This record gives sequence, C-alpha cells and structure tokens, in this order.
Amino acid sequence: MDVINVRSDTQTLPTPAMRLAIANAALGDDTYDEDPTVHEFESLAAEMLGKEAALLVISGTMGNLSALMAHGSPGDEVLLDPESHIFYYEAGGLAGVAGLMPLPVASRRGLLDPADVAAALRPPDIHYPKSRLLCLENTHNRSGGRVTPLALHRELCQLAHDRGLKVHLDGARIFNAAIAAGCSAADYARDVDSIQVCLSKGLGCPLGSFVAGSRQLIDQVDRARKRLGGGMRQAGVIAAAGIYALKNNVARLADDHRRARRLAVQLHELPGLSIDLQCVETNMVYVDHQATGMSSDQFAHRLQAAGIIVSTRPPHQVRMCTHLHHSDEVIDELVARVERVLRRETARR
Repeated sequence: MDVINVRSDTQTLPTPAMRLAIANAALGDDTYDEDPTVHEFESLAAEMLGKEAALLVISGTMGNLSALMAHGSPGDEVLLDPESHIFYYEAGGLAGVAGLMPLPVASRRGLLDPADVAAALRPPDIHYPKSRLLCLENTHNRSGGRVTPLALHRELCQLAHDRGLKVHLDGARIFNAAIAAGCSAADYARDVDSIQVCLSKGLGCPLGSFVAGSRQLIDQVDRARKRLGGGMRQAGVIAAAGIYALKNNVARLADDHRRARRLAVQLHELPGLSIDLQCVETNMVYVDHQATGMSSDQFAHRLQAAGIIVSTRPPHQVRMCTHLHHSDEVIDELVARVERVLRRETARR
C-alpha cells in the first residue's frame, strides 16, 4: 500500500529537474560571499519580492529570528498573534535568543484587526518596553492556511509605520497567499520592512528560506545569521534548488489549492467529520473529527494504519496539506481510505 503523506507541504522531495539543477550548480564559499549561484538566487528572490536585497538562510525559523534580531534589541517589544508561527512554533527564540518581549494580539480566525493592534500599543513610558515591531503571518498556518487580504495587510502596515514600528512578515507561504488573493508576492512585500519566505514548503525544495528587505537591513540580518551559526560554505547546492523553484514552482501552487478544496468538500460529506470550508483558501485542510469520539492521536493512528500520514491539532482536529506530489487521483484515494477508516470505527462500536 502506497503511503499518502499529507502531514505538511514540507514533505515534498526535489523533482528530477531540481536535482539536476543542484548537481550542475556552480559553487563557491558563501561565507566569503563568493558563491555565484547564491548571488544569482538572492538577486532573483529580491527582484520577485520587489526588495533591494535578499539573504539565503537554512530555515524559516532562522529567517524569522535573524530578522527580529536585526530589527530590535533585548527588551524591545514585538506585537504578534499568539497563534502565529513565530510565537507558537519557534521554541521561544524570540525571547530566549533575541531577548525580545512579545506582546500578543489575538487574531480572529487568522486575521488581525487594526483596532486591536492600535489598542495594544501603549504610549512611551519608562515602565513599558519600547514597541519596535509588528509581526504578521500570511498565509496563517493555525487558522487553516488563511489569507490576509491585501487591503487589510496594507492597513496594518500603515498603522504600524504611523506609530513608529517596523513590520516583519512571516511569509513562509506568501506565494500561496498571493495566488489566492490574485496579486503578486511583491504586492504584499511592498509595505513591510522585512519578509521571510520558505523554499521547502509548497515550492518543493529540500531545505532553505530567504529574508528580503533593504540592503541596510539585510546586512544586519546577515550578521544575525552568523551569530546563529548560519554561515554557509558551498551554499549554491541550496540556492540552485531555490532558483529552480522560483522559476518553475510558483504558478503551480494553484493546483495545490484546487486539490485542497476538492479534498475538503469530499471529507466534509463523510459522517463524523466537519470542515469549515470558508477557511480552506490555500493548501491546508483542518479536519474536525470530534463527532467520531476519537482523540486527535487516535484518529491519526487509525489513518496511519490505512496509509495516511497527517499532523494532529488536538483536541479534535488533524491537518492535511496538499502539495506537488498529490494528483486528483491521490486525493480521491485518500478520501476513500478515510471513509473506510470511519466505517471500521463505526462497526467496532
């Protein structure tokens, strides 16, 4: 039985064409700024985002953390959603490594309200940390891959800048957001001071991310990357995959979105499962299985026994992500397997 892996879009493997690009990459020592393929990649990434410069990093977490370190100093305050990846999934690096003080501002199904952000900002006072940065996330993972509309994004950026804050965008899946919103990634990047983009998710690279911004800021991000142990040598093997992805794998993300919708609609019709179809905007499907009576771990184990790998979102959800290895036939087979799991569970009771 073939395994259907919908745990995450990080599960993608490089295609033969991407592997060939890696094998043929011209290499140099990136720590000495001498890798020609890294130069080519960073120029392409900056151009696609409409920024002066970009910097290749190993991971999205490193990209976010190095950008935060470039923007603020220990004790400075960062406004962000407590459901954001930076706050929830990055091992406390915001505080423990960068020394920054998080000020959580709750989103509403992944969307920040400018009024809530404005209300959270306090006037200068010796008792308060200095507010330095607003962090945004688009698409928003824990709300189901939701997209912040461009108009709302710009309103949030304008508010932050009017109040003297910089804006960092965790745009790990910004190309997904742009395609769903019918605009370009540069449209979202235009109003932020820094943006982090992952190559290893829907774009299909084996590893890597990048940070883009002004040349002055990227120089500071580069220093922060070094402090985090992120200096690299023949990094062109990473950059070559990134070049291939940016040139070939962006437009096809629309297929992942279409298949996620196909998956969501079919699963929503199965007894015991429920999906908020309004939230299925990109390549993620959050499946509510509360009516089955199973815990998230129990449900995930039943699915694994049927050859389906998912990620859990306790207490009563699992997440499924579509990506470049999933055809329409794979989606239909996945639904058929889930239906058999539910029938067996019903019979067992």
